[in-house]
Amino acid sequence: MTHGTFQTPDPHNEPVKDYAPGSPERESLQAELKRMRANPIEVPLLVGGEKVCTGNTAKMRSPHDHDLDLGSYHQARPEDVTQAIDAATEARADWQALPWEERATVFLKAADLLAGPWRDRVNAATMLGQSKTCHQAEIDAACELIDFWRYNVRFMERIYSEQPHSSAGCWNRLEHRPLDGFVFAITPFNFTSIAGNLPTAPAMLGNTTIWKPASTSVLSNYYLSELMIEAGVPAGVINFLPGRGAQVGDPVMADSRLAGIHFTGSTAVFQGIWRTIAEHLPSYGQYPRLVGETGGKDFVMALPGSEARTLAVALARGAFEYQGQKCSAASRAYVPRSIWPDVLEELESISSEMAMGDPGDFDNFLGAVIDESSFNKLSKAIDGARADSSCKVVVGGECDSSQGWFIRPTVIETGDPKHDLMRTELFGPVLTVFPYDDARVDETVQLCADTSEYALTGAVFGTDRKALRKAMETLRFAAGNFYVNDKPTGAVVGQQPFGGARASGTNDKAGSILNLLRWVSPRTIKETFIPPSDWRYPFLGTGD
Repeated sequence: MTHGTFQTPDPHNEPVKDYAPGSPERESLQAELKRMRANPIEVPLLVGGEKVCTGNTAKMRSPHDHDLDLGSYHQARPEDVTQAIDAATEARADWQALPWEERATVFLKAADLLAGPWRDRVNAATMLGQSKTCHQAEIDAACELIDFWRYNVRFMERIYSEQPHSSAGCWNRLEHRPLDGFVFAITPFNFTSIAGNLPTAPAMLGNTTIWKPASTSVLSNYYLSELMIEAGVPAGVINFLPGRGAQVGDPVMADSRLAGIHFTGSTAVFQGIWRTIAEHLPSYGQYPRLVGETGGKDFVMALPGSEARTLAVALARGAFEYQGQKCSAASRAYVPRSIWPDVLEELESISSEMAMGDPGDFDNFLGAVIDESSFNKLSKAIDGARADSSCKVVVGGECDSSQGWFIRPTVIETGDPKHDLMRTELFGPVLTVFPYDDARVDETVQLCADTSEYALTGAVFGTDRKALRKAMETLRFAAGNFYVNDKPTGAVVGQQPFGGARASGTNDKAGSILNLLRWVSPRTIKETFIPPSDWRYPFLGTGD
Protein backbone atom coordinates (compact mmCIF):
# COMPACT_ATOMS: atom_id res chain seq x y z
CA MET A 1 0.00 0.00 0.00
CA THR A 2 1.22 3.50 -0.84
CA HIS A 3 0.53 6.63 1.17
CA GLY A 4 0.20 10.12 -0.26
CA THR A 5 -2.18 12.78 -1.49
CA PHE A 6 -1.86 12.12 -5.20
CA GLN A 7 -2.43 14.58 -8.02
CA THR A 8 -3.22 13.40 -11.54
CA PRO A 9 -1.25 14.76 -14.50
CA ASP A 10 -2.57 18.07 -15.83
CA PRO A 11 -4.95 17.19 -18.68
CA HIS A 12 -4.60 18.75 -22.09
CA ASN A 13 -6.61 18.45 -25.29
CA GLU A 14 -5.03 15.96 -27.67
CA PRO A 15 -3.55 17.71 -30.73
CA VAL A 16 -5.42 16.89 -33.95
CA LYS A 17 -3.28 15.31 -36.65
CA ASP A 18 -3.88 16.85 -40.08
CA TYR A 19 -3.16 13.83 -42.35
CA ALA A 20 -1.72 16.10 -45.03
CA PRO A 21 -0.40 14.50 -48.24
CA GLY A 22 2.98 12.90 -47.60
CA SER A 23 2.65 13.01 -43.82
CA PRO A 24 3.64 9.90 -41.84
CA GLU A 25 0.23 9.74 -40.10
CA ARG A 26 -1.52 9.68 -43.50
CA GLU A 27 0.61 6.82 -44.77
CA SER A 28 0.17 4.87 -41.54
CA LEU A 29 -3.62 5.30 -41.54
CA GLN A 30 -3.92 4.34 -45.20
CA ALA A 31 -1.96 1.15 -44.52
CA GLU A 32 -4.32 0.28 -41.65
CA LEU A 33 -7.35 0.94 -43.85
CA LYS A 34 -5.95 -1.42 -46.46
CA ARG A 35 -5.26 -4.10 -43.86
CA MET A 36 -8.70 -3.81 -42.29
CA ARG A 37 -10.49 -3.95 -45.64
CA ALA A 38 -8.74 -7.22 -46.44
CA ASN A 39 -9.33 -8.84 -43.05
CA PRO A 40 -12.96 -9.04 -41.91
CA ILE A 41 -13.29 -10.10 -38.28
CA GLU A 42 -15.74 -11.96 -36.09
CA VAL A 43 -16.74 -9.96 -33.00
CA PRO A 44 -17.76 -11.86 -29.85
CA LEU A 45 -19.47 -10.68 -26.70
CA LEU A 46 -17.17 -9.90 -23.78
CA VAL A 47 -18.71 -11.18 -20.55
CA GLY A 48 -16.72 -11.33 -17.33
CA GLY A 49 -13.51 -11.20 -19.33
CA GLU A 50 -14.52 -14.13 -21.55
CA LYS A 51 -15.27 -14.04 -25.27
CA VAL A 52 -18.73 -15.45 -25.91
CA CYS A 53 -19.96 -16.59 -29.32
CA THR A 54 -23.73 -17.04 -29.43
CA GLY A 55 -24.02 -18.26 -33.02
CA ASN A 56 -26.65 -15.59 -33.73
CA THR A 57 -24.61 -13.29 -35.93
CA ALA A 58 -25.18 -10.16 -38.00
CA LYS A 59 -23.03 -8.72 -40.77
CA MET A 60 -20.92 -5.57 -40.50
CA ARG A 61 -20.92 -3.69 -43.79
CA SER A 62 -19.65 -0.28 -44.77
CA PRO A 63 -22.28 2.43 -45.31
CA HIS A 64 -20.44 3.77 -48.37
CA ASP A 65 -19.81 0.39 -50.01
CA HIS A 66 -22.46 -2.33 -49.96
CA ASP A 67 -19.87 -4.86 -51.11
CA LEU A 68 -17.31 -4.20 -48.38
CA ASP A 69 -17.54 -6.99 -45.82
CA LEU A 70 -16.07 -5.90 -42.51
CA GLY A 71 -17.01 -9.11 -40.74
CA SER A 72 -19.78 -10.19 -38.39
CA TYR A 73 -20.71 -9.86 -34.74
CA HIS A 74 -22.46 -12.16 -32.30
CA GLN A 75 -25.69 -10.88 -30.77
CA ALA A 76 -26.46 -11.23 -27.08
CA ARG A 77 -29.27 -13.44 -25.82
CA PRO A 78 -31.19 -12.82 -22.58
CA GLU A 79 -29.11 -15.48 -20.81
CA ASP A 80 -25.93 -13.66 -21.86
CA VAL A 81 -27.29 -10.47 -20.34
CA THR A 82 -27.94 -12.27 -17.06
CA GLN A 83 -24.41 -13.66 -17.05
CA ALA A 84 -23.01 -10.19 -17.77
CA ILE A 85 -24.97 -8.66 -14.88
CA ASP A 86 -23.73 -11.43 -12.59
CA ALA A 87 -20.17 -10.79 -13.78
CA ALA A 88 -20.54 -7.05 -13.18
CA THR A 89 -21.93 -7.73 -9.71
CA GLU A 90 -19.09 -10.10 -8.87
CA ALA A 91 -16.44 -7.63 -10.07
CA ARG A 92 -17.85 -4.71 -8.05
CA ALA A 93 -16.25 -5.35 -4.68
CA ASP A 94 -12.65 -5.62 -5.89
CA TRP A 95 -13.00 -2.78 -8.40
CA GLN A 96 -14.49 -0.26 -6.00
CA ALA A 97 -12.00 -1.27 -3.29
CA LEU A 98 -9.11 -0.44 -5.59
CA PRO A 99 -7.49 2.87 -4.61
CA TRP A 100 -8.85 5.61 -6.85
CA GLU A 101 -5.44 6.43 -8.22
CA GLU A 102 -5.11 2.85 -9.46
CA ARG A 103 -8.37 3.18 -11.38
CA ALA A 104 -7.12 6.51 -12.71
CA THR A 105 -3.94 4.87 -13.95
CA VAL A 106 -5.94 2.39 -16.04
CA PHE A 107 -7.70 5.14 -17.97
CA LEU A 108 -4.65 7.35 -18.29
CA LYS A 109 -2.95 4.35 -19.87
CA ALA A 110 -5.96 3.84 -22.13
CA ALA A 111 -5.63 7.45 -23.29
CA ASP A 112 -1.96 6.97 -24.13
CA LEU A 113 -2.66 3.70 -25.92
CA LEU A 114 -5.26 5.43 -28.07
CA ALA A 115 -2.95 8.38 -28.69
CA GLY A 116 -0.24 5.97 -29.81
CA PRO A 117 -0.40 2.36 -31.04
CA TRP A 118 -4.22 2.07 -31.18
CA ARG A 119 -4.90 5.34 -32.96
CA ASP A 120 -4.87 4.02 -36.53
CA ARG A 121 -6.89 0.94 -35.65
CA VAL A 122 -9.73 2.82 -33.98
CA ASN A 123 -9.72 5.61 -36.57
CA ALA A 124 -9.73 3.17 -39.49
CA ALA A 125 -12.57 1.14 -37.98
CA THR A 126 -14.57 4.35 -37.52
CA MET A 127 -13.91 5.41 -41.10
CA LEU A 128 -14.92 2.06 -42.58
CA GLY A 129 -17.77 1.14 -40.27
CA GLN A 130 -19.31 4.58 -39.72
CA SER A 131 -18.27 6.32 -42.97
CA LYS A 132 -16.25 9.12 -41.39
CA THR A 133 -13.48 10.99 -43.18
CA CYS A 134 -10.02 10.84 -41.63
CA HIS A 135 -10.56 14.28 -40.09
CA GLN A 136 -13.95 13.42 -38.60
CA ALA A 137 -12.59 10.13 -37.25
CA GLU A 138 -9.52 11.85 -35.82
CA ILE A 139 -11.41 14.55 -33.91
CA ASP A 140 -13.87 11.94 -32.62
CA ALA A 141 -12.49 8.44 -32.21
CA ALA A 142 -9.00 9.58 -31.27
CA CYS A 143 -8.85 13.11 -29.85
CA GLU A 144 -12.20 13.44 -28.09
CA LEU A 145 -12.01 10.05 -26.42
CA ILE A 146 -8.43 10.69 -25.30
CA ASP A 147 -9.70 13.98 -23.86
CA PHE A 148 -12.59 12.26 -22.07
CA TRP A 149 -10.25 9.82 -20.37
CA ARG A 150 -7.65 12.42 -19.36
CA TYR A 151 -10.08 15.08 -18.18
CA ASN A 152 -12.43 12.65 -16.44
CA VAL A 153 -9.53 11.42 -14.34
CA ARG A 154 -8.92 15.02 -13.20
CA PHE A 155 -12.64 15.50 -12.53
CA MET A 156 -12.60 12.32 -10.43
CA GLU A 157 -9.73 13.71 -8.36
CA ARG A 158 -11.68 16.93 -7.80
CA ILE A 159 -14.77 15.03 -6.66
CA TYR A 160 -12.81 13.02 -4.11
CA SER A 161 -11.10 16.17 -2.82
CA GLU A 162 -14.44 17.86 -2.08
CA GLN A 163 -14.74 17.65 1.72
CA PRO A 164 -16.90 19.34 4.39
CA HIS A 165 -15.88 21.63 7.24
CA SER A 166 -15.20 20.07 10.66
CA SER A 167 -16.06 21.81 13.91
CA ALA A 168 -14.08 21.42 17.15
CA GLY A 169 -14.02 17.92 18.57
CA CYS A 170 -14.96 16.02 15.43
CA TRP A 171 -13.86 15.15 11.91
CA ASN A 172 -16.40 15.31 9.07
CA ARG A 173 -15.64 13.38 5.94
CA LEU A 174 -17.44 12.81 2.65
CA GLU A 175 -17.05 9.46 0.96
CA HIS A 176 -17.97 9.44 -2.75
CA ARG A 177 -19.16 5.87 -3.14
CA PRO A 178 -20.01 4.21 -6.46
CA LEU A 179 -23.69 3.46 -7.05
CA ASP A 180 -25.23 0.44 -5.37
CA GLY A 181 -25.57 -1.79 -8.43
CA PHE A 182 -24.46 -1.82 -12.08
CA VAL A 183 -24.70 0.86 -14.78
CA PHE A 184 -26.17 0.20 -18.24
CA ALA A 185 -24.41 2.16 -21.02
CA ILE A 186 -26.30 2.46 -24.31
CA THR A 187 -24.13 4.08 -26.97
CA PRO A 188 -24.80 5.60 -30.42
CA PHE A 189 -23.23 5.00 -33.83
CA ASN A 190 -22.26 8.56 -34.63
CA PHE A 191 -19.45 9.17 -32.14
CA THR A 192 -16.90 6.52 -31.24
CA SER A 193 -15.78 8.83 -28.43
CA ILE A 194 -19.24 8.80 -26.86
CA ALA A 195 -19.29 5.02 -27.17
CA GLY A 196 -16.05 4.89 -25.21
CA ASN A 197 -17.07 7.51 -22.64
CA LEU A 198 -20.49 6.22 -21.59
CA PRO A 199 -19.31 2.92 -20.04
CA THR A 200 -15.99 4.27 -18.73
CA ALA A 201 -17.10 7.46 -16.97
CA PRO A 202 -19.12 5.48 -14.39
CA ALA A 203 -16.39 2.82 -14.25
CA MET A 204 -13.77 5.37 -13.19
CA LEU A 205 -15.80 6.06 -10.06
CA GLY A 206 -15.81 2.38 -9.09
CA ASN A 207 -18.98 1.26 -10.89
CA THR A 208 -19.21 -1.78 -13.14
CA THR A 209 -21.07 -1.56 -16.43
CA ILE A 210 -23.01 -3.38 -19.13
CA TRP A 211 -22.24 -1.80 -22.52
CA LYS A 212 -24.63 -2.15 -25.43
CA PRO A 213 -23.11 -0.57 -28.55
CA ALA A 214 -25.12 0.54 -31.58
CA SER A 215 -25.31 -2.25 -34.15
CA THR A 216 -23.85 0.06 -36.81
CA SER A 217 -20.69 0.85 -34.82
CA VAL A 218 -19.75 -2.56 -33.41
CA LEU A 219 -16.41 -2.70 -35.23
CA SER A 220 -14.83 0.42 -33.71
CA ASN A 221 -16.48 -0.20 -30.34
CA TYR A 222 -15.08 -3.73 -30.14
CA TYR A 223 -11.57 -2.41 -30.74
CA LEU A 224 -12.14 0.04 -27.89
CA SER A 225 -13.16 -2.82 -25.61
CA GLU A 226 -9.94 -4.64 -26.51
CA LEU A 227 -7.93 -1.47 -25.88
CA MET A 228 -9.49 -1.22 -22.41
CA ILE A 229 -8.44 -4.78 -21.63
CA GLU A 230 -4.86 -3.94 -22.62
CA ALA A 231 -5.04 -0.82 -20.45
CA GLY A 232 -5.87 -2.97 -17.44
CA VAL A 233 -9.66 -2.83 -17.01
CA PRO A 234 -10.35 -6.01 -14.97
CA ALA A 235 -12.68 -8.77 -16.12
CA GLY A 236 -16.33 -8.01 -15.44
CA VAL A 237 -15.90 -4.27 -14.96
CA ILE A 238 -17.03 -3.41 -18.51
CA ASN A 239 -19.07 -6.11 -20.26
CA PHE A 240 -19.55 -5.68 -24.03
CA LEU A 241 -22.93 -6.87 -25.33
CA PRO A 242 -23.82 -6.07 -28.93
CA GLY A 243 -27.30 -7.12 -29.95
CA ARG A 244 -30.85 -6.06 -30.60
CA GLY A 245 -32.18 -3.35 -28.31
CA ALA A 246 -34.95 -5.31 -26.63
CA GLN A 247 -32.90 -8.50 -26.35
CA VAL A 248 -30.35 -6.65 -24.24
CA GLY A 249 -32.35 -3.80 -22.75
CA ASP A 250 -35.41 -5.66 -21.50
CA PRO A 251 -33.59 -8.07 -19.15
CA VAL A 252 -31.28 -5.28 -17.99
CA MET A 253 -34.14 -2.99 -17.01
CA ALA A 254 -35.98 -5.87 -15.35
CA ASP A 255 -33.05 -6.58 -13.02
CA SER A 256 -33.32 -5.25 -9.46
CA ARG A 257 -29.59 -4.50 -9.40
CA LEU A 258 -29.81 -1.74 -12.02
CA ALA A 259 -28.35 1.45 -10.54
CA GLY A 260 -28.16 3.76 -13.53
CA ILE A 261 -28.40 4.23 -17.29
CA HIS A 262 -25.94 6.27 -19.34
CA PHE A 263 -27.57 6.88 -22.72
CA THR A 264 -27.03 8.68 -25.99
CA GLY A 265 -29.55 8.15 -28.76
CA SER A 266 -33.02 9.14 -29.89
CA THR A 267 -35.53 11.01 -27.78
CA ALA A 268 -38.21 8.39 -28.41
CA VAL A 269 -35.99 5.55 -27.17
CA PHE A 270 -34.94 7.45 -24.05
CA GLN A 271 -38.54 8.31 -23.23
CA GLY A 272 -39.39 4.63 -23.61
CA ILE A 273 -36.57 3.73 -21.23
CA TRP A 274 -37.83 6.30 -18.72
CA ARG A 275 -41.34 4.82 -18.85
CA THR A 276 -40.00 1.30 -18.38
CA ILE A 277 -37.87 2.35 -15.41
CA ALA A 278 -40.91 4.01 -13.84
CA GLU A 279 -42.98 0.85 -14.29
CA HIS A 280 -40.26 -1.27 -12.63
CA LEU A 281 -39.45 1.23 -9.89
CA PRO A 282 -40.84 -0.80 -6.95
CA SER A 283 -38.62 -3.74 -7.86
CA TYR A 284 -35.29 -1.89 -7.87
CA GLY A 285 -32.94 -1.78 -4.93
CA GLN A 286 -32.48 1.96 -5.52
CA TYR A 287 -33.75 4.78 -7.72
CA PRO A 288 -31.73 4.30 -10.93
CA ARG A 289 -29.82 7.35 -12.15
CA LEU A 290 -30.96 8.30 -15.68
CA VAL A 291 -28.49 10.31 -17.72
CA GLY A 292 -29.43 10.85 -21.34
CA GLU A 293 -28.36 12.97 -24.30
CA THR A 294 -30.96 12.63 -27.02
CA GLY A 295 -32.17 14.47 -30.14
CA GLY A 296 -31.87 17.97 -31.44
CA LYS A 297 -33.25 20.37 -34.01
CA ASP A 298 -30.29 22.65 -33.78
CA PHE A 299 -30.53 26.19 -35.08
CA VAL A 300 -28.54 29.06 -36.52
CA MET A 301 -30.15 32.45 -35.95
CA ALA A 302 -28.60 35.08 -38.22
CA LEU A 303 -29.29 38.71 -37.33
CA PRO A 304 -29.43 41.57 -39.84
CA GLY A 305 -25.96 42.71 -40.75
CA SER A 306 -24.43 39.21 -40.61
CA GLU A 307 -21.65 38.63 -43.13
CA ALA A 308 -22.82 36.27 -45.86
CA ARG A 309 -19.64 34.27 -46.45
CA THR A 310 -18.84 33.46 -42.81
CA LEU A 311 -22.49 32.58 -42.19
CA ALA A 312 -22.53 30.26 -45.21
CA VAL A 313 -19.33 28.53 -44.11
CA ALA A 314 -20.79 27.97 -40.62
CA LEU A 315 -24.02 26.62 -42.10
CA ALA A 316 -22.21 24.31 -44.51
CA ARG A 317 -19.82 22.93 -41.91
CA GLY A 318 -22.45 22.81 -39.19
CA ALA A 319 -25.08 21.09 -41.34
CA PHE A 320 -23.03 18.84 -43.63
CA GLU A 321 -19.91 17.62 -41.79
CA TYR A 322 -20.24 13.90 -41.14
CA GLN A 323 -23.34 13.96 -43.34
CA GLY A 324 -25.28 15.91 -40.70
CA GLN A 325 -25.21 12.92 -38.36
CA LYS A 326 -24.15 14.87 -35.31
CA CYS A 327 -26.51 15.52 -32.43
CA SER A 328 -25.34 19.11 -32.70
CA ALA A 329 -25.66 19.51 -36.49
CA ALA A 330 -27.29 22.68 -37.82
CA SER A 331 -30.72 21.62 -39.04
CA ARG A 332 -32.75 24.84 -39.20
CA ALA A 333 -31.67 28.39 -39.92
CA TYR A 334 -33.27 31.83 -39.84
CA VAL A 335 -31.65 34.22 -42.33
CA PRO A 336 -32.56 37.86 -43.07
CA ARG A 337 -34.04 38.33 -46.54
CA SER A 338 -31.55 41.10 -47.19
CA ILE A 339 -28.62 38.67 -47.21
CA TRP A 340 -30.32 35.38 -48.13
CA PRO A 341 -29.52 35.58 -51.89
CA ASP A 342 -25.83 36.06 -51.11
CA VAL A 343 -25.83 33.29 -48.46
CA LEU A 344 -27.59 30.93 -50.87
CA GLU A 345 -25.05 31.66 -53.61
CA GLU A 346 -22.23 30.86 -51.20
CA LEU A 347 -23.95 27.65 -50.05
CA GLU A 348 -24.39 26.52 -53.66
CA SER A 349 -20.72 27.15 -54.36
CA ILE A 350 -19.47 25.44 -51.18
CA SER A 351 -21.68 22.36 -51.51
CA SER A 352 -20.73 21.89 -55.16
CA GLU A 353 -17.10 21.56 -54.07
CA MET A 354 -17.81 18.98 -51.34
CA ALA A 355 -16.73 15.69 -52.86
CA MET A 356 -18.66 12.66 -51.61
CA GLY A 357 -17.66 9.02 -51.61
CA ASP A 358 -15.43 6.48 -49.86
CA PRO A 359 -13.72 8.20 -46.88
CA GLY A 360 -10.64 6.13 -47.72
CA ASP A 361 -10.20 8.53 -50.62
CA PHE A 362 -8.84 11.56 -48.80
CA ASP A 363 -10.22 13.91 -51.48
CA ASN A 364 -13.73 13.26 -50.17
CA PHE A 365 -15.29 15.66 -47.67
CA LEU A 366 -18.38 13.51 -47.15
CA GLY A 367 -19.23 9.84 -46.77
CA ALA A 368 -22.56 8.03 -46.67
CA VAL A 369 -25.38 8.12 -44.13
CA ILE A 370 -25.28 5.22 -41.74
CA ASP A 371 -27.78 2.71 -43.16
CA GLU A 372 -30.77 2.02 -45.39
CA SER A 373 -33.30 3.16 -42.81
CA SER A 374 -31.63 6.57 -42.53
CA PHE A 375 -31.32 6.84 -46.31
CA ASN A 376 -35.02 6.10 -46.81
CA LYS A 377 -36.09 8.58 -44.13
CA LEU A 378 -33.98 11.37 -45.63
CA SER A 379 -34.89 10.73 -49.25
CA LYS A 380 -38.57 10.66 -48.29
CA ALA A 381 -38.23 14.02 -46.52
CA ILE A 382 -36.52 15.56 -49.55
CA ASP A 383 -39.19 14.19 -51.91
CA GLY A 384 -41.84 15.56 -49.58
CA ALA A 385 -40.26 19.01 -49.72
CA ARG A 386 -40.28 18.94 -53.51
CA ALA A 387 -44.01 18.20 -53.47
CA ASP A 388 -44.80 20.88 -50.87
CA SER A 389 -45.84 24.30 -52.17
CA SER A 390 -44.38 26.01 -49.08
CA CYS A 391 -40.91 24.55 -49.68
CA LYS A 392 -38.26 24.59 -52.36
CA VAL A 393 -35.14 22.45 -52.65
CA VAL A 394 -32.55 25.10 -53.53
CA VAL A 395 -29.31 23.12 -53.08
CA GLY A 396 -28.60 19.43 -53.63
CA GLY A 397 -31.30 16.89 -52.96
CA GLU A 398 -29.76 14.02 -54.94
CA CYS A 399 -29.99 10.56 -53.35
CA ASP A 400 -28.07 7.52 -54.63
CA SER A 401 -28.10 4.06 -53.04
CA SER A 402 -26.47 2.11 -55.86
CA GLN A 403 -23.07 1.79 -54.15
CA GLY A 404 -23.66 3.24 -50.68
CA TRP A 405 -26.22 5.29 -48.77
CA PHE A 406 -25.35 8.67 -50.30
CA ILE A 407 -27.37 11.87 -49.77
CA ARG A 408 -25.98 15.07 -51.27
CA PRO A 409 -25.88 18.16 -49.03
CA THR A 410 -29.36 19.61 -49.27
CA VAL A 411 -30.77 23.05 -48.51
CA ILE A 412 -34.54 23.52 -48.39
CA GLU A 413 -36.07 26.99 -48.34
CA THR A 414 -39.43 27.34 -46.62
CA GLY A 415 -41.87 30.18 -46.15
CA ASP A 416 -43.42 28.51 -43.12
CA PRO A 417 -41.37 28.89 -39.91
CA LYS A 418 -43.56 26.25 -38.23
CA HIS A 419 -43.11 23.70 -41.01
CA ASP A 420 -42.37 20.14 -39.92
CA LEU A 421 -38.91 20.48 -41.49
CA MET A 422 -38.22 23.25 -38.95
CA ARG A 423 -39.34 21.05 -36.07
CA THR A 424 -38.55 17.37 -36.72
CA GLU A 425 -35.06 15.90 -36.35
CA LEU A 426 -33.85 14.25 -39.58
CA PHE A 427 -30.24 13.41 -38.66
CA GLY A 428 -28.77 13.87 -42.10
CA PRO A 429 -27.26 16.50 -44.43
CA VAL A 430 -30.49 18.47 -44.78
CA LEU A 431 -30.72 22.13 -43.75
CA THR A 432 -34.04 23.99 -43.81
CA VAL A 433 -33.88 27.78 -44.03
CA PHE A 434 -36.59 30.32 -43.27
CA PRO A 435 -35.75 33.71 -44.82
CA TYR A 436 -37.38 36.40 -42.66
CA ASP A 437 -38.14 40.10 -43.03
CA ASP A 438 -35.30 42.08 -41.46
CA ALA A 439 -37.76 44.33 -39.65
CA ARG A 440 -39.28 41.30 -37.85
CA VAL A 441 -36.07 40.14 -36.25
CA ASP A 442 -37.37 40.14 -32.66
CA GLU A 443 -40.40 38.10 -33.65
CA THR A 444 -38.20 35.65 -35.54
CA VAL A 445 -35.79 35.21 -32.64
CA GLN A 446 -38.78 34.34 -30.47
CA LEU A 447 -39.96 31.86 -33.14
CA CYS A 448 -36.53 30.25 -33.06
CA ALA A 449 -36.73 29.93 -29.28
CA ASP A 450 -40.23 28.42 -29.22
CA THR A 451 -40.60 26.33 -32.39
CA SER A 452 -38.75 23.16 -31.42
CA GLU A 453 -39.25 20.77 -28.53
CA TYR A 454 -35.48 20.29 -28.44
CA ALA A 455 -32.81 22.42 -26.75
CA LEU A 456 -29.42 20.93 -27.58
CA THR A 457 -27.25 23.33 -29.60
CA GLY A 458 -27.75 26.65 -31.34
CA ALA A 459 -25.88 29.63 -32.69
CA VAL A 460 -26.47 33.31 -33.25
CA PHE A 461 -24.66 35.39 -35.87
CA GLY A 462 -24.42 39.17 -35.95
CA THR A 463 -22.22 42.21 -35.60
CA ASP A 464 -24.39 44.50 -33.43
CA ARG A 465 -23.45 43.77 -29.81
CA LYS A 466 -26.74 45.03 -28.40
CA ALA A 467 -28.75 42.90 -30.83
CA LEU A 468 -26.58 39.87 -30.07
CA ARG A 469 -27.11 40.34 -26.35
CA LYS A 470 -30.87 40.62 -26.79
CA ALA A 471 -31.02 37.49 -28.95
CA MET A 472 -28.86 35.55 -26.51
CA GLU A 473 -31.28 36.35 -23.69
CA THR A 474 -34.34 35.33 -25.74
CA LEU A 475 -32.62 32.09 -26.73
CA ARG A 476 -31.33 31.38 -23.22
CA PHE A 477 -33.29 28.14 -22.74
CA ALA A 478 -33.27 27.05 -26.40
CA ALA A 479 -29.85 25.38 -26.32
CA GLY A 480 -27.55 23.78 -23.76
CA ASN A 481 -24.54 24.52 -25.97
CA PHE A 482 -24.75 28.02 -27.45
CA TYR A 483 -22.38 29.61 -29.95
CA VAL A 484 -21.87 33.23 -30.96
CA ASN A 485 -20.61 33.74 -34.52
CA ASP A 486 -19.67 30.08 -34.84
CA LYS A 487 -21.28 26.86 -36.05
CA PRO A 488 -23.24 24.87 -33.44
CA THR A 489 -20.97 21.81 -33.63
CA GLY A 490 -17.51 20.93 -32.37
CA ALA A 491 -17.76 20.95 -28.56
CA VAL A 492 -14.40 20.18 -26.97
CA VAL A 493 -13.94 18.26 -23.71
CA GLY A 494 -12.92 20.58 -20.90
CA GLN A 495 -13.90 23.64 -22.95
CA GLN A 496 -17.57 23.29 -23.94
CA PRO A 497 -19.22 20.59 -21.79
CA PHE A 498 -21.93 19.01 -23.94
CA GLY A 499 -25.64 18.46 -23.36
CA GLY A 500 -29.07 20.01 -23.67
CA ALA A 501 -32.44 20.06 -21.96
CA ARG A 502 -36.11 19.89 -22.94
CA ALA A 503 -36.50 16.90 -25.28
CA SER A 504 -32.72 16.84 -25.80
CA GLY A 505 -31.90 15.11 -22.54
CA THR A 506 -30.98 15.56 -18.91
CA ASN A 507 -28.19 18.09 -19.63
CA ASP A 508 -25.63 16.36 -17.43
CA LYS A 509 -22.79 17.74 -19.52
CA ALA A 510 -20.40 15.09 -20.80
CA GLY A 511 -16.87 16.44 -20.73
CA SER A 512 -17.25 18.04 -17.30
CA ILE A 513 -17.29 17.20 -13.61
CA LEU A 514 -21.11 17.47 -13.70
CA ASN A 515 -21.46 14.17 -15.54
CA LEU A 516 -19.17 12.28 -13.18
CA LEU A 517 -21.10 13.52 -10.16
CA ARG A 518 -24.04 11.46 -11.41
CA TRP A 519 -22.10 8.23 -10.88
CA VAL A 520 -21.34 8.63 -7.18
CA SER A 521 -23.49 8.25 -4.08
CA PRO A 522 -21.99 10.34 -1.27
CA ARG A 523 -21.84 9.18 2.33
CA THR A 524 -21.28 11.67 5.15
CA ILE A 525 -19.11 10.40 8.02
CA LYS A 526 -18.87 12.25 11.35
CA GLU A 527 -16.38 10.98 13.89
CA THR A 528 -16.53 12.45 17.40
CA PHE A 529 -13.24 12.22 19.26
CA ILE A 530 -14.51 12.44 22.87
CA PRO A 531 -18.20 11.46 23.06
CA PRO A 532 -20.30 13.19 25.78
CA SER A 533 -20.89 11.24 28.99
CA ASP A 534 -23.83 13.26 30.32
CA TRP A 535 -27.20 13.40 28.63
CA ARG A 536 -28.07 16.82 30.09
CA TYR A 537 -27.76 20.09 28.15
CA PRO A 538 -26.64 23.31 29.92
CA PHE A 539 -30.06 24.98 29.60
CA LEU A 540 -31.65 22.47 32.00
CA GLY A 541 -32.24 23.55 35.59
CA THR A 542 -33.81 26.48 37.49
CA GLY A 543 -30.61 28.38 38.12
CA ASP A 544 -31.36 28.54 41.91
